Amino acid sequence: MLPAAPEKAPASRPEGEDRTGTERRAKRRTPSGLFDPAQLVRSFPEALRKLHPRVLWKNPVLFVVSVGAVLTTASACLHPAVFTWVISLWLWLTVVFANLAEAVAEGRGKAQAESLRRARTDTVALRLLNWRYGTNPATARTEAVAATELKPLDVVLVEAGEMIPADGDVIDGVAAVDESAVTGESAPVIREAGGDRSGVTGGTTVLSDRIVVRVSARPGHSFLDRMISLVEGAARQKTPNEIALNILLASLTIIFLLVVVTLQPMGEYADAAQSTTVLVALLVTLIPTTIGALLSAIGIAGMDRLVQRNVLAMSGRAVEAAGDVNTLLLDKTGTITLGNREAAAFVPLPGVDEQQLASAAQLSSLADETPEGRSVVVLAKNRHGLRAPAEGELANARWVPFSAQTRMSGVDLRWDNGAVCAIRKGAAQQVIDWVQMYGGQVPAEARQYADAVAAGGGTPLLVAVHDWDGPRVLGLIHLKDVVKDGIRERFAELRRMGIRTVMITGDNPLTAKAIAEEAGVDEFLAEATPEDKLALIKREQEGGKLVAMTGDGTNDAPALAQADVGVAMNTGTSAAKEAGNMVDLDSNPTKLIEIVEIGKQLLITRGALTTFSITNDVAKYFAIIPAMFAGSYPGLESLNVMGLHSPTSAITSAIIFNALIIIALIPLALRGVRYTPASAHHLLRRNLLVYGLGGLVLPFVGIKLIDLLISGVPGLG
Repeated sequence: MLPAAPEKAPASRPEGEDRTGTERRAKRRTPSGLFDPAQLVRSFPEALRKLHPRVLWKNPVLFVVSVGAVLTTASACLHPAVFTWVISLWLWLTVVFANLAEAVAEGRGKAQAESLRRARTDTVALRLLNWRYGTNPATARTEAVAATELKPLDVVLVEAGEMIPADGDVIDGVAAVDESAVTGESAPVIREAGGDRSGVTGGTTVLSDRIVVRVSARPGHSFLDRMISLVEGAARQKTPNEIALNILLASLTIIFLLVVVTLQPMGEYADAAQSTTVLVALLVTLIPTTIGALLSAIGIAGMDRLVQRNVLAMSGRAVEAAGDVNTLLLDKTGTITLGNREAAAFVPLPGVDEQQLASAAQLSSLADETPEGRSVVVLAKNRHGLRAPAEGELANARWVPFSAQTRMSGVDLRWDNGAVCAIRKGAAQQVIDWVQMYGGQVPAEARQYADAVAAGGGTPLLVAVHDWDGPRVLGLIHLKDVVKDGIRERFAELRRMGIRTVMITGDNPLTAKAIAEEAGVDEFLAEATPEDKLALIKREQEGGKLVAMTGDGTNDAPALAQADVGVAMNTGTSAAKEAGNMVDLDSNPTKLIEIVEIGKQLLITRGALTTFSITNDVAKYFAIIPAMFAGSYPGLESLNVMGLHSPTSAITSAIIFNALIIIALIPLALRGVRYTPASAHHLLRRNLLVYGLGGLVLPFVGIKLIDLLISGVPGLG
């Protein structure tokens, strides 16, 4: 029936599963903030372990705070005072709270990794010896070996009920595979030799039939091993922006350290010498403690949000790049369209009744088991109320199934009087040849209608009949790619974000143009080859743009490797998964749009909290500077706009607020700032208004409230 096979194999999951699978994952997601008591309890010991100097020195801001805590603690031991002990306690709490933010973020990943670790068992593999393609693997010589002994290019036989021992590709057979240990989905998927659904993962289970797998991973370097390492955070590398921000924070810390050191001789000259405790408190409030404490947690949480959506990022750099993407390359089939062409209309030729055409189209499609063939039957039922004949009603019928060779399907009906009626439906040229073979004439309208449908982006299928009136064409069926609901709106959102969308398809330019206009993509690449995709990515990158794309086949590997964000489908080949820097465990091509949004949310969250941290420090200056020097320089008392009770209560209030604000921002760092598609100008303005102004006002309120609470405490008031 079909003029051409679909571009991609249909999704192996049952219809509707993607939505319900997302719902199931949403139910089991870890709470996004600090207010999960069990997670807090599990993370607190890890936060204390992170007090080790070998860990702290990696974060310059926290290292300086911890050194200051040591100095004030020593001062409190040598010269005991309530003020000194309180400042020491809250400095240590500041470091612990900062470590707790990172520990909570890592703890969620470790909890997810634990379920993956349970999938690793001591599996025994059946290695095939001297097996050749085309021979029955059951008759080949085998040897039982531990899965850890398998090497790349080894060939193993996996029967129903057995666990796949290592990552690899199916090179013989087809089987249903349970991948719930990796993807969290209970629905089985089909893995088969050849095509783009041959990749299998060690630790998954074959449910039916048997397959021959060629191993692709070395022991200890399997996909599951990498997943466990990455979601735990053990293999997380800092991204370029994160490294740059760390350098900035370290530079600011050094500058303010020099400022505080030079203040002491100036203070002595002005008869306003300060104690070690006060100088340390000033330094801690000057340096960007808040963002320094939350920076690592923001990065870990960004990768965690991808894991929650069943996307595995091979590096933090990939997540960050997703947030800066300028161009999205999207496959048409399965991403922009539903994946299978569907019958949209019956177009009868002049003089032919549409009901007659629909009846012939339905009968000729009953033996067509392709999705397109079934859609013709559904259209005939919905438009004209035609139902399939009951069993035995057409006992003398000879059904002609669809064949890729004939590109037609149909039925030969033999009536009681001996007359035969043959009905055929299929690709336009094949049906025309069939009519002409029996001496029939094809009206010019048949070709004109077919050309018009093709020019509009559809696929024409002619319907013909050969009965007592001779062979003739009745009309055509208009097949069209069904654009997914809401996809046009999604592309409009991407456009507002400054992202250009390019549709990649193997269709002819006319068909591609029609679908591109309906879907609302910015550009399209028709009749695309792997070389065309690679060349397009290189052209975009030469123009200074970052490119993201999806792929699942070995022929997609070069483009996935070249793209800044290459998302490989889990159903795809090992070559594709090795080439990409992300793997979508659900094999849902539309996930690329979500990945870009998560990347942008990561960047927005980091920017928002950095803005908040910098403006947050301004209020602390108004609290501590007057407290330190107003005695020697009475004019500075005018800076005490908060009317704080005393120098000791002012300094204590600023230090307590500095620690508590870290705790308050942990949920936001883990959950991320709410993202709405908007231009960079709009996002910057929102950041300055909400987090800049909020960071400026909130400390004034918070420090004043703390001052009111502690002003009556002996030694602090």
